[in-house]
This record gives sequence, C-alpha cells and structure tokens, in this order.
Amino acid sequence: MTRFLTASSSKAVQQATRTLHEWQPARQGLGVALVYGPVSLEDRLYHSKCPVEQRSVTALSGALEEIGVRWKVLDPCEPTFIPELAGYDVVLSNLHGPFGEDGRLQGLLDYIRMPYCGSGVAASAVAADKVLCKRVMENLGVPTPGWWVWSGGPADWAGTAVMVKPPFGGSSVGMSLVRDREALPLALADAARDAGDPVLVEDYVPGVPLTVGLLELPSGEVLVFPPLATEVTEADFYDADTKLDADSKCSVTVRAPELKPALLAEITGYATTLWDGMGLRGSARVDFMLTEAGQVHTLEVNTTPGMSRDSNFAVGGAMVGLTHTDIVLAMLHEALTRPPYDVPLPTPAFSSSTSTREAAVSP
Repeated sequence: MTRFLTASSSKAVQQATRTLHEWQPARQGLGVALVYGPVSLEDRLYHSKCPVEQRSVTALSGALEEIGVRWKVLDPCEPTFIPELAGYDVVLSNLHGPFGEDGRLQGLLDYIRMPYCGSGVAASAVAADKVLCKRVMENLGVPTPGWWVWSGGPADWAGTAVMVKPPFGGSSVGMSLVRDREALPLALADAARDAGDPVLVEDYVPGVPLTVGLLELPSGEVLVFPPLATEVTEADFYDADTKLDADSKCSVTVRAPELKPALLAEITGYATTLWDGMGLRGSARVDFMLTEAGQVHTLEVNTTPGMSRDSNFAVGGAMVGLTHTDIVLAMLHEALTRPPYDVPLPTPAFSSSTSTREAAVSP
C-alpha cells in the first residue's frame, strides 16, 4: 500500500526537496516534450480565451527553463507530432479532456516506449469518464452526490436542482446548474453536444468547493496537499468562464479552510482511497463539496491538474513548502524512475533517442 504524507510531515517534505535538488543537475541536456495544443473542446477554449500569462503551458515552460533541460512545446494537432517525440526523453503533457487526459495519449506513449508524467492508461480513462468514475467511487465507499445518466428522450424532473455535466472533459465546460424543469432540456442538449453522448445528471449539493492535490515524491511516498476552498462571487458555481478568468475579474477567492481534525482526516482519507483504488501515480487532484452541515461529497478526480502559477495545485504545493519548479521536478523524477513499460512489441523505428534517454536518467 502507498504511504501517504501530509502537511505535518515537514521533515519528509524537506528531504524530498533536497533529493530533487540533488537530482536536478544531472538532468542538464535531458529532452522534455511539453505536449500542448487545441485538441479537446476544453483545450481549444483555453487556447482561444485564456490570457497567455495565465496558461499552465507558460508556467511549465518557465519551470523547465529553470530546471535547465532541453524542451519544446509539441502540438499533437501537427502531423509531425509523433516523429518529433523521438527527439525527446520524456513527455510532460498539458492536455486536458478527451485524447490528452483519457488514456489515449498515455497508450500511444506506452506503445512507443516514451516515459511520461502522470497516471497510466487505466487510471486516466476511469478518471476522465465522470460516469465510470462515479461507479468506482461508490465501489470504493467514497461518498458522491446522487446521480443518473440521460441518454436521450424525455427527462424526469425530481423537483430539486441538479448539475448537468458532459461525461468527458473538465473545467466545467458544458456544465449547467438547473433549478427548474423548463431549463433541463436545453442543459441536456448542451451537455450532449453534437455527438449525442450520454449526460451525467447529478444532485446539486450546495456548499464550499474543496480541492486536494496529491504529488508522488522521490521516496515513492505520496504527499497530500492541504485542502483549498474556492469561493465564487460572480457566478452560480465554479463555471468555465470563472475558471478561465479571461476578463481578469478575479471573482474566485482561494483560501485554506478551517477544518476540524476529524473532518480533515475524512477528506484526506477519501483522496488517498481514490489514489490507491484507481491506481493513480505522479500527481492528481480530487475535488469535493463540503456542505454547511459538514458533509463531504466527492465530485471528481483530475489526473492532469492545472499547473499555472496560481492554480489550486501549485498553491497547495506552496502551502507545504514546494515551489512550482519543485513540483515539476517531482513529476519528471517519477516518470523517469518508473520501471519501463516492457512487453514483446517491436521497438518503433523512430525511437533513435533510446540510448540518449537511458544515459540521461542514469544516476
């Protein structure tokens, strides 16, 4: 079983930071492919609306520059994407939603023997599918709001507010808070999009959104960041426009909530249960809703947390003494020291960087 650390494990965190800083100098010349491009609807929205300085790719580029590696942003929408990967030693993906975060990119990288940061095919696929993730949560005994799936036709209205969500994608894209029967059909059609996908309809639980980041350390232990609360002032919920903050309204306040020890342990326990139960690795973020009565509801699992300088994940790391660059170093370390994916498949002809990669990751 995984050994988990919390903010109280300050000595272990300091040791992990020292290990990363000692490991860093030998990475000079390491080739990092920073994968980013307008693949999913979510990524296209960020690409078109999010200010450049607020993007994760901007912050990640700065961290890689500070670490001293050789890096390049590779766009998976370009026809040269796969051949270009051969010139690098490890992949750090900044893709979200379908194709980038749902196991398909991870499967490609496994097949061509390319190390990559973060969770593998199965965990990525489960977390990305909100309906499947709900089923896993229930199987693991992790509380989540009541839900049902709409697959077309008339929709029943139970008389209480619901959240309507596309089953794939993140950043609340296509999500709606529905408070009356008349608004439900339009919300369902919007979430289903042109593909006519099934739609997740979830009981609306009012409360304070909480998020908990988890990061794998060089020791193999997983550090659980302190929960962060997000309070929205100009929207009904933490929707896509609020997350993008394209107009720089700063209508979201992020703070460390005051939680009683028992409640903190409960939230941390659900996050760690999901980490082990889903087979997560590298880094992840688990989102919760905390009601006024102190009830915890788990909403979703994110296997590619946003990594802008002011992201919840980066802020959570800072609360335990980790810089943005420390976090990126930990992600690279996990990817490069993980046992290689090894099955009897032919080595792709374009993987000429194999010997360089092995030399780059040696102690």
